[in-house]
Amino acid sequence: MDVRRRQPPPPPSALKRKTMAGDESPKASDALPLPLYITNGVFLTLFFAVVYFLLQRWREKIRNSTPLHVVSLSEISAIVAFLASFIYLLGFFGIDFVQSFISPRSSYDDDEEVIDDATNEQQILKEDKRISCGIPIPLPEKKLEVHQLPKTLDLTPEDEEVVQSVVSGSTPSYSLESKLGDCFRAAKIRREALQRMTGRSIVGLPLDGFDYDSILGQCCEMPVGFIQIPVGIAGPLLLDGIEFSVPMATTEGCLVASTNRGCKAIYLSGGAASVILKDGMTRAPVVRFGSARRAADLKFFLEDPANFETISLVFNKSSRFARLQEVKCAIAGKNLYVRFTCRTGDAMGMNMVSKGVQNVLEFLQSDFPDMDVIGISGNYCSDKKPAAVNWIEGRGKSVVCEAVIGEEVVKKVLKTDVASLVELNMLKNLTGSAVAGSLGGFNAHAANIVSAIYIATGQDPAQNVESSQCITMMEAVNGGRDLHVSVSMPSIEVGTVGGGTQLASQSACLNLLGVKGANREAAGGNARLLATVVAGSVLAGELSLMSAIAAGQLVRSHMKYNRSSRDMSKVVASS
Repeated sequence: MDVRRRQPPPPPSALKRKTMAGDESPKASDALPLPLYITNGVFLTLFFAVVYFLLQRWREKIRNSTPLHVVSLSEISAIVAFLASFIYLLGFFGIDFVQSFISPRSSYDDDEEVIDDATNEQQILKEDKRISCGIPIPLPEKKLEVHQLPKTLDLTPEDEEVVQSVVSGSTPSYSLESKLGDCFRAAKIRREALQRMTGRSIVGLPLDGFDYDSILGQCCEMPVGFIQIPVGIAGPLLLDGIEFSVPMATTEGCLVASTNRGCKAIYLSGGAASVILKDGMTRAPVVRFGSARRAADLKFFLEDPANFETISLVFNKSSRFARLQEVKCAIAGKNLYVRFTCRTGDAMGMNMVSKGVQNVLEFLQSDFPDMDVIGISGNYCSDKKPAAVNWIEGRGKSVVCEAVIGEEVVKKVLKTDVASLVELNMLKNLTGSAVAGSLGGFNAHAANIVSAIYIATGQDPAQNVESSQCITMMEAVNGGRDLHVSVSMPSIEVGTVGGGTQLASQSACLNLLGVKGANREAAGGNARLLATVVAGSVLAGELSLMSAIAAGQLVRSHMKYNRSSRDMSKVVASS
């Protein structure tokens, strides 16, 4: 008996290939019983007729106080006709919508046929310029074989040998820098080995043009490339009588433009003023005793003013910049959390304060031999987590920044009015955040500005969590004509030395602000100045975004800057 496999109907891609060969492309209208222009006329007439009929009927019901959900047979028929004509007209402007019902995609049992067919279809789309490239084609993820990976790196025979040893596992990837003595070569070999082991290409990730020696043992381990993030400039920001051009690294449209508008409003109103309320980085180890009484004994000892000088001498040995300011303790049963606060000069200071804490713990071990150090950090610090202790006590630099924006500037630059801003701030930033149970989030988008400046200047982006805690206040002054706006930020954690601040790009951004490196005249002066710039930029960003929301400009501006395909250089030049 001759049993033949039934051939499945050709998929839509086959129809497209037929079109490419010169045959007439099938249309949804081919399945209609009447010529297309007659059918279109019928459905257009039907659509407007039933819409008019339903509107008249509902108008009569409203006049007669008849419930709208009570419908007659004629109204039901009209609704059905409306839906049918609407679907047809929608299909007329989008033939693929109707065609998906007329010739549904066939299912295939053989996965390889699906992959090959999708690949051919993608190739046809690339060749035919008339077909829109905006429609994504879902392709199953597929690992490439080693021989299929694009050749992007020129490897010497020696490099190839090292790559093979990394792929085989005989050479650990993390040891390449120490074994080769060449950081760039190590990154290149690691990159090639990664592609071969995973079967996935990372062609779009840049490799050349970066100083890999500068991050060794400091910023990033096992590098295979670097990420490109555009940097924009907002300003000039007139703060405390000094003009700053603020670098912001971001991929979000509107952010730099919005902050720049806020800077303009502040500049035209005479500038902003800032005050640093507190400067101290924290670290809080957790220690455990055999009883709560013994934990309390250490608490009393550490918080006794008579012992502070001795503890400070031990703590300050860690660095010539470290200066212990305060020790606070919290007890949970027989566990004690000790929060040390100290100044750290121009460094952000996490390593500095940790060393000081380690010195104090070793010193205390002689008087409290039963003390068990569980961890150098017990989260009472609190680092990189939203915490009320930072919101109340502060961490890093606590800054308040304010400005008075004139009535004319509010109207002409911000396109709104003082009363609207004050009301919006109360209902959004204050009441809305309280309803949401926010912790330090009484602002519009402080995290946006903080993150962008942090990335541009080499700060730790994760510390944006506590650094973005901010309360924005707006109040009408001078008889209600002008606007007083302020931001209070208790936990701005920044530094101008150490970490990512030493990289070339980030160092250039710090130099643009005039805060690069350590301040030789006043220890910590550059870091404190950077903190005020962050607060001043947040003030500008809050002012502009709140104005956009009050004036109803938010969606329009995002659609313009995030989705526009126009040449923005021409737009800027003409404005």
